[in-house]
Amino acid sequence: MAESPLSKTEGLISVAIVGMGYVGLPTALGLHADGARVLGLDTSADRRESILAGEPDLVEADLARLALARRDNRFDLTGDPARLAEADAVIICVPTPLDRYLTPDLGPLRSACRSVVEHTRPGQTLILTSTSYVGTTREMLAEPLRKRGLVLGEDVFVAFSPERIDPGVAEHTQQSTPRVVGGCTPACSDHARRVLEKLTPLVHEVSSAETAELTKLYENSFRAVNIALANEFAGICSTLELDPIEVTRAAATKPYGFMSFYPGPGVGGHCIPCDPHYLLWQLREAHGDAPLISQAMTSIAHRPGQVADRVTATLSAAGRGVAGARIVVAGVTYKPGVRDLRESSALEIIERLAAGGAKVEYHDPLVPELKLGGRSFQSNPDPHGTDFDLVLIHTVHPGQSYDWIEHCPLVLDATYTFDAATHRELV
Repeated sequence: MAESPLSKTEGLISVAIVGMGYVGLPTALGLHADGARVLGLDTSADRRESILAGEPDLVEADLARLALARRDNRFDLTGDPARLAEADAVIICVPTPLDRYLTPDLGPLRSACRSVVEHTRPGQTLILTSTSYVGTTREMLAEPLRKRGLVLGEDVFVAFSPERIDPGVAEHTQQSTPRVVGGCTPACSDHARRVLEKLTPLVHEVSSAETAELTKLYENSFRAVNIALANEFAGICSTLELDPIEVTRAAATKPYGFMSFYPGPGVGGHCIPCDPHYLLWQLREAHGDAPLISQAMTSIAHRPGQVADRVTATLSAAGRGVAGARIVVAGVTYKPGVRDLRESSALEIIERLAAGGAKVEYHDPLVPELKLGGRSFQSNPDPHGTDFDLVLIHTVHPGQSYDWIEHCPLVLDATYTFDAATHRELV
């Protein structure tokens, strides 16, 4: 039986992070801040250079951590997977996207796991954090390691612990956010827990890796269902000429049995639009079904089209067709305060309006350029409301001025919370 370095001393742990993206980099910085020696593995030379230049999209606290880490020889970046053998623990944080048919694209995850398995040495703790279908940890890590002759829970320690990074939200720190962990054996859980406690003291152990995997899918399916319901209630409120935000806030005064979810222009980012499809895909393979989740994901997929249709209807009610209309979209990232465009509903909305003949521009200080459908869009740095027929408020970034919106003749608010324009209409 190989003795893990974790069983000797907690202060000398070294950790390798596979994938230095929006999950991997904050994880690496959190571990480094706790005193660990950190090796960040990323196959993209551009990404590594961006990190070393201090350019990634991070909250202020992590930018400060990065500034310190860049000057410390305990923080290193590499593109060589063979160096994973240097670490006492390896945490896998690669993306798990969907293809155009909403089918899991497992290529990046399979490739990362193959590299980890190939370079695993006895005594290491391996933790998968990437969201995937139930059974991924055993299929991509545990079984290949067994075939190498390594005994789980003795020679090597394998677990799943879903990431809970909330990009752009400084209040949701890793230290204050509990982590769920499930190992392939009790010893695997124990070793993984001791690694994760370097990020947060709040670690909740479950009985298996599969339980931890399904936990993450449940979390984001829960959010998807409730966001779909919030958008549906916004439509109900529109029919009854009521304010959905006022209704939601009133319902939220109940101290039990209700959780606030708010309507919006669509759901973006890597989690909610994608993760439930991993569960639905697996259920289809097993001839199972989850009709409520399926309907919620269909509703979410239709939301950007509904917003585009509302723009058309608003212009029509003002005696203006969408063809030739001058439209500006305020904010195009998927959430306030981040530069992340992944799955942003603004992209589909812009494409739909442009396909209808509208002259579409956008204003987003965090995104200077967009490329959609072979076309390039430049952010208008200083828009004037009088230059446009309609402004669609999609994402409002903190610390930015939107005074110009008040002067636009038609204001359509897809955030439902922009009350600075007195004549706004709600989607």
